[in-house]
Amino acid sequence: MKVLSKVLFVTVIAAAASSAFADGGEIAVIVKSANSNYWQNVQKGANAGLAEAKGYTLTFQGPAAESDIAAEVNMVENAVNRKVAGIVLAPSDPDALVPAVKKAWEAHIPVVIIDSALSDSGKPYYQAFLSTDNEKAGEMCAQALIAKVGQTGKIALMSYVAGAGSEVGRVGGFRKYLSEHSKLQVVGPFYSQSQMANALNQTTDVLAANPDLKGIFGANEPTAVGMGRALSQSGKAGKIVAIGFDGNLDLQNFIKDGTLQAIAVQSSYQMGQKGIEAVVGVIEKKAPPKFVDTGVVMVDKANIDLPVAKNVLY
Repeated sequence: MKVLSKVLFVTVIAAAASSAFADGGEIAVIVKSANSNYWQNVQKGANAGLAEAKGYTLTFQGPAAESDIAAEVNMVENAVNRKVAGIVLAPSDPDALVPAVKKAWEAHIPVVIIDSALSDSGKPYYQAFLSTDNEKAGEMCAQALIAKVGQTGKIALMSYVAGAGSEVGRVGGFRKYLSEHSKLQVVGPFYSQSQMANALNQTTDVLAANPDLKGIFGANEPTAVGMGRALSQSGKAGKIVAIGFDGNLDLQNFIKDGTLQAIAVQSSYQMGQKGIEAVVGVIEKKAPPKFVDTGVVMVDKANIDLPVAKNVLY
């Protein structure tokens, strides 16, 4: 009789959950920072994805700075406490967000991870992962740099938040490719904490301390913007090969005026749109793909006005 009662209890809970899902509900999109064009483009994609779903509402939030990991953890925990229908999360730290994602899993709230991976300990607690293949993207940036500066000399590496999932793959792929295909000496990495002003100051210092620098890589949007401004202000624009990452208007203008030679552009819009599609699919009992590579396009002066670039620039 106890066994039958337990089965009935589980059945009732499942039916209640199914009924709640049928009525839609709130999907919380939580990103690393609300202040970047990159993440705002994720929001645009999420809104487009929501337009295709019926009965759901969307909330979008992120900390003021990508380095404020505790704030993002609180946002996820608050979403769980609100009993949202699903969460689309870009985790700012691969380990720190795991306990909060586990709480969502324990509350039967589906989670789709975008942009940056959680550590292996978090894998049981989310249902899908959508991201650029950051290691491959880092390799592409290294390849573009070597093609311009050659096999020898000194280059600088301007990174963002040490240990962030995307940073580990992207910068790791960049450095690995350099070491396997060149004898270039790397100065850095320097960590901007995804703050443009920090990147500007750090790059200015690096340029002053290394007058023989041949190339430089800015590994995310605010870092690459700060790097580009430092190159312009120091009179080094066009004299040092510069490769950036992401594709906001500042970076597009740097490509057009020759400050940067190339930018690797992720489809952040697609992360938002497909992230919503994936979490709605889980809510509605459809099996999502475990991993979706949302792609990257190398944009330079030759292709910046072509559809291949315009489809990902923002």
